[in-house]
This record gives sequence, C-alpha cells and structure tokens, in this order.
Amino acid sequence: MGALNEQSAVRSLQLGDARLTYVVDGAMGMLPESFLPEVPAEYWQEHPETLDEHGLVAMSAGGLLVERDGRRLLIDAGLGPVSGPTRVHGEPVGHTNSGALPETLAALGIAPHDIEAVAFTHLHADHTGWSFTPEKFFPDARYLVAAEEWAPHSRGETVPGAPAQDTIEPMKHAHTLISHGDEIFDGVHALVTPGHSPGHTSYVITAGNERVVVFGDVFHIPAQIAHPHWGSRPDSDSAAVMTARKRIAGELARPGTTGFAFHFGDQAFGRLTGTRWEPVATEAVLPTPRALG
Repeated sequence: MGALNEQSAVRSLQLGDARLTYVVDGAMGMLPESFLPEVPAEYWQEHPETLDEHGLVAMSAGGLLVERDGRRLLIDAGLGPVSGPTRVHGEPVGHTNSGALPETLAALGIAPHDIEAVAFTHLHADHTGWSFTPEKFFPDARYLVAAEEWAPHSRGETVPGAPAQDTIEPMKHAHTLISHGDEIFDGVHALVTPGHSPGHTSYVITAGNERVVVFGDVFHIPAQIAHPHWGSRPDSDSAAVMTARKRIAGELARPGTTGFAFHFGDQAFGRLTGTRWEPVATEAVLPTPRALG
C-alpha cells in the first residue's frame, strides 16, 4: 500500500471471482485551502503527512476496471489529456498532469472495444475525460448515467463542472439511464447518492460475502469521514452531501466491506475502523503513470 500524500499507482484487488484495478489516468494536486475551504488550517498543520512535497492534496484521476467472467466494466473515465492549472467555478484550486488512461489500459492488455459498459459516478470533467475524444472512445460500451444526474441536462440546464461541448453534447444520444438499485453488471448495483452533483452515483460490487463500495466524490479526503461537515468546493448541494456521506459511511461500516476512493492519494482501497480509513493490501501492477513535476 502507498501513502496518502502520493499519486496512486495502478493497483489491483481480487474480490472473489472479480478483479478490480484502478486504471490511473493522471495526477491532480489540489490547494487545500481552495479545494477544501471548510477544512480548518490547523488540520493541515497538525497532519503534514496528508500533503505532498508541494503542499498539495494528492488526488489521482482514473477509472476502476471491473473484470469478471471475461467481461469488463469501467467505472468512470478519468480526466483526459489535460495538464496545467485547475479551476473550479473560476477559482484556481490546483494543478493536473493527466492523459495516461489509454496507455494504462494497453499495459493491462485491454483495448477500448473490450469494455462492455462505462458507468459514471457523475459527469464532472475528471470522471468523464476519455468518454469522447471527440468520437466515442469506448466504441462498444454502453454509457450508464443515473436518471437524476442526467435530468438537468435534459432540461437544457448548465451544470458546473460538467463540460457541455466535450461530454454532454456528444452523450445526448449515447447514454443509457439507470436508477437506484439497478444491477448494471454482474454483481454491481447502483446506489444513487446525490449532493456532490445532482445524481451522483456510488456502486456496490459484491462477491459472496465480500463487497466493495465505489463512492466516487462523496468523500475527497479520508478526514471527511470523521468530519462530514467539511465540504469540497465542487459540491453542488451541501445538505445532500451530508446525507450521502452518512449513507456511505454506514455502507462502509458493514462487515466484509472495502471502499474504493478515486482521490485518496495512493490509498484508493481501504476499510473503516470507526471513522478512520485504513488502506488494505493491494497488488501494485504498474507504477504511477503521471507526476505533477
């Protein structure tokens, strides 16, 4: 297992007959006071191990590959070929260096046409980057989006963080709506957890008595598990985020449950001990594909 203040390696976890691999697309380093404005400054001072050498919060981007019985699902599609400063609502929040997802998949022996479905936690840019380039990047895949997440786009509304030209416009005629509780892939169920975005969706992957909860951006840093009132700048509905965090914390507390976090540095897979995130042992298949420099 790696460190919280490092960008993630490409790591795999075996869950019964399913293999889960974090297909890392690139590195994101966020300014703590800008991206997480509600976290007290004292927290960072008391926990210097949570920040990298540049004083940034390490938040990798990528997709979670689920392989089972020769079939393949990808949950989220990374940030895409983006590098340089990052802004949220026009405010500078950090830096990125991304674009490795295709080469990471290739190194794993996976081609875009091997992906049967891409299930999105939400439609923000760092989770949809490789969906269209501008053609559909995973040509044979169904693109699965929660009905609540798509609803504002169907009404013609602009949703901050969801790129209209690069993602929403091409996806209008290339998506399948899903609902809370749907089994979207063998042993994978949707759990709609709105708040960070209108229809943010978590996914529960089950194999026997073991489960992995993929919770997207319900939490951006482990400290938010113990302090759910510490919001993130991109959250669209702070009250709903609190409800989502309570729901996911309850799911993570159930026996036999591991969590998967896209943005928890090099500790993407972990379990809860009380409110503490404890990384679990995984196989480092490939090193970190991108660095901030």
